[in-house]
Amino acid sequence: MAKRVIPPPEDGKVEDVALREALEERYLAYALSTIMNRALPDARDGLKPVHRRILYGMRLLRLDPGAAFKKSAKVVGDVMGNFHPHGDQAIYDALVRLSQDFAQRYPLVDGQGNFGNIDGDNPAAMRYTEARLTEVARLLIDGIDEDAVDFRATYDGTSEEPVVLPAAFPNLLANGSQGIAVGMATSIPPHNAAELCDAALHLIDNPNARGKTLLKYVKGPDFPTGGIIVDGHDSIAEAYTTGRGSFRVRARWKVEEGNRGTWVIVITEIPWLVQKSRLVEKLAELINEKKLPLVADVRDESAEDVRLVIEPRARTVDAELLMESLFKLTELESRIPLNMNVLVKGRVPKVLGLAEALREWLDHRREVLIRRSKHRQAEIEHRLEVLGGYLVAYLNLDKVIKIIRTEDEPKPVLMKTFNLTDVQADAILNMRLRNLRKLEEMEIRGEDKALRDELKKLKALLGSEEQQWQAVGAQIKEIREKFGPKTEIGKRRTTFGEAPAHDVAAIEEAMVIREPITVVVSEKGWIRALRGHVADLSGVAFKQDDSLKFAFPTENTAKVLIFGSNGRFYTIDAQKLPGGRGHGEPVRLFIDLEDADVVAAMAYQGDRKFLVVSYDGNGFIVPESEVLGTTRKGKQVLNLKAPDKAAALTVADGELVAAVGENRKMVIFGIEQVPEMTKGRGVRLQRYLQKGLSDICVFRAEVGLTWTTGAGRSFTLPLKELKEWRGNRADAGKIAPKGFPKSNKFIASPTAKASED
Repeated sequence: MAKRVIPPPEDGKVEDVALREALEERYLAYALSTIMNRALPDARDGLKPVHRRILYGMRLLRLDPGAAFKKSAKVVGDVMGNFHPHGDQAIYDALVRLSQDFAQRYPLVDGQGNFGNIDGDNPAAMRYTEARLTEVARLLIDGIDEDAVDFRATYDGTSEEPVVLPAAFPNLLANGSQGIAVGMATSIPPHNAAELCDAALHLIDNPNARGKTLLKYVKGPDFPTGGIIVDGHDSIAEAYTTGRGSFRVRARWKVEEGNRGTWVIVITEIPWLVQKSRLVEKLAELINEKKLPLVADVRDESAEDVRLVIEPRARTVDAELLMESLFKLTELESRIPLNMNVLVKGRVPKVLGLAEALREWLDHRREVLIRRSKHRQAEIEHRLEVLGGYLVAYLNLDKVIKIIRTEDEPKPVLMKTFNLTDVQADAILNMRLRNLRKLEEMEIRGEDKALRDELKKLKALLGSEEQQWQAVGAQIKEIREKFGPKTEIGKRRTTFGEAPAHDVAAIEEAMVIREPITVVVSEKGWIRALRGHVADLSGVAFKQDDSLKFAFPTENTAKVLIFGSNGRFYTIDAQKLPGGRGHGEPVRLFIDLEDADVVAAMAYQGDRKFLVVSYDGNGFIVPESEVLGTTRKGKQVLNLKAPDKAAALTVADGELVAAVGENRKMVIFGIEQVPEMTKGRGVRLQRYLQKGLSDICVFRAEVGLTWTTGAGRSFTLPLKELKEWRGNRADAGKIAPKGFPKSNKFIASPTAKASED
C-alpha cells in the first residue's frame, strides 16, 4: 500500500505542534459539537437541534394542526436541504419518535400511516407516511414571527433558523429527553403538563420555592404507557432536588376470574420504553428454561390497548408472589433514570433540579413576552404614524390630489406642505382611490383610538415586572386548561403505589422449579447432586481410591449443611451443586474448609437439634436454626483447643445418649445431662485415658439402641438389656455389647440416618 505524503505548505513554513495538544484541541471541539448540536436539549424549549429544525421546517411548509397532511419525505427533504445536513434516515427517525404516542407523552407530530408500534416494529418508509404538526407543537412555535427569539444563519448561510423556539408549552419536562454526548448524558422522563403548570404558577408567586415544595404539584413522572411508580416519597424528593436519581416503575396488572375457580393475570400497562414483543419473548424463554415455575403460559391478546395474559401453573398459586417473580426477572419492572443534564441558555451544560428547570422555562417565557410586546409596540407606532398621514390627507383631500396631479415628484412636496414623515408620504401615495370615502375617516379615528389604548397597556406591561409575570401566569393558566386532568390527553396515566413486602427467600424459591435430588459426598470431599431420589448407589462411580461417605435425598431448592472437623458449620445452596454425570467438584470450591475434613453432611430442615461432640469427648446440643452460615467461612459453633477436633454429629431426637470411644467402651446417660448452647466448648460426655471418641447416638427408650453392621444388618437391644452400660455423662463406660461393629460406629452412615429423621 502506497504511503500517503502530505505536501508542505506553499510558503515553506512548517509549525511544530505537540501531538497531545493537537489531539486535546480537536477532541474538545468534537465533544462540544456533540454536546451543543446533537445530544443535550435546551432547557428553554426542551428540544435538540434536529427536533427544532423539523418543527420549524414543517411550519414553513404550513403543516399546521388541521391542515392537509404532506408526505414525510417532503418534510425530511426540506429539513435536510435547508437546516440539517445529516442523513435523511436520522431525520426521519427523529420525526417518527415525535409522533409516537407510546414514546412521547404529548406528541409534537401528527402522523398518518405506519409510524411503528409498542412492539418495536419499524415504521413504514418516509415515502408512504404523512405528517403535520400537533397543537402542542403549535404552542412551541407560536410567536416565532414576532421577534420572540433569536435567529442564526443556517449551515450554508442562505437562510436563517431559530436558536430556540418560543415554547409556550413546558416541553422539557412534559415530554422528557434522552441523549448521550461525549463524557455526559441526559435522561429526563416525561411529566404531566397540568402538574408542571401548577408548579410553575407556584414558582411565579414564590420565586425562592425549593424543589421539595413543588412536589405538592409534581408528584413524579407521568409516562405515556402508564405503569405504577413504587419508589418512596423521600427518594423521589431527593431525585428532583439534585436532578439525579431513578424511578422504579412496574407494570399494571389485575386478576381476572375464570370458570371453576380458575384465574389469570392480565397486564394492561407496561413500563415506558419497553418493547412488548421483546417482553413476551423473554417471558416465553424463561418459561421454557423452567425459571418461572409458577407460570404455565403467556399470551399476547393486545389490540389497540396492551393485554398480556399470564396463566398460572395452578389455582393455588399466590398471584402477588407470581408477579414478584416476574418483576424480578423481566422488564415488567424497570428503573427509569433521571439525569436532568441540559443546556442552560443554550450554551452551558448543567444538571438542574426541578425548580431550576421550571425557572429556566419561566424566564424564557418572560423574555419571549417582552420581545413580542416590543415587536407589537413597534408595529402599533408604525401604524399610528401611517394613520396620522391618512388623517392629514382626508382633511386636505383636494390639495393633496392637486399636488399629486401637478407635481412630477409629489412626495417631497407633500412632506414639506403638510409636515409629513417619509412613512406618511409613502402611505398617502400608495393609498387606493376607493379608500377616499367619508366613512374611512371615522374608521381611521376609531382604529387610532384602539391602537393608542393598546399601546398604553403595552408600555405599562413593559415597565412593570409584576405585570409581566401576571401575563406569563395567565398564559400558563390557558395551557393548564387545555391539558388539564379533565381532558383526555391531560389526565395522569402513571400512578403511585408500594411494592408488597414478600419474603426474599419465598420469591427466590418461586423462581426455581423444585426437583428431587440426591446429594453424594465422597471420602475425599467431592460433592455432586444426582437427579431424583436414588436409593441404590451401587452404580455411582468415584475417582480412583475414593468412595462414598455420605448420601441423602433432598430438593434442589434446599440448603446443604456441612459440619467440618474444625467445629464450623457451612451452608451450600443445593441448586449450585454440580450434576451427577461426572465425579462432582471438591467441596472446598464452595466453602473455606481450610485443612479440616467433612464430619457430617445433611439437608437443612430448620426445626431439629444437633448433638455435636469433639474427639476429646466434649459436646453440647445446638438448635439447627443457630448453625446456618451465610458466608464461605461458615459459622463457628463447637470451640476447639488444638489438637482436639470435631468428631461426630447426630440429631438429638430421643431421651438417651450412647457414646462409644476408640477403646470400645460405651456409656449411656440421659440427654437432660447435656446442656443446650448456641456456641461453646460444651461439657464432658465420656472420659478416656487414651485416644478419644469414636461415635455417638441419641435414641428413644421405648425403641432401644440400634446399630448396623458393615453387611447392612441391624441389631436392636432393648433398654432392659442395656442396664450394664447405663451411667452418667463423663463416665468411662464398659466394653461394648457382644456383636457391636468392629468399626465402633452405630450406623454405617450416621448422617444418612439423621437426614431421614
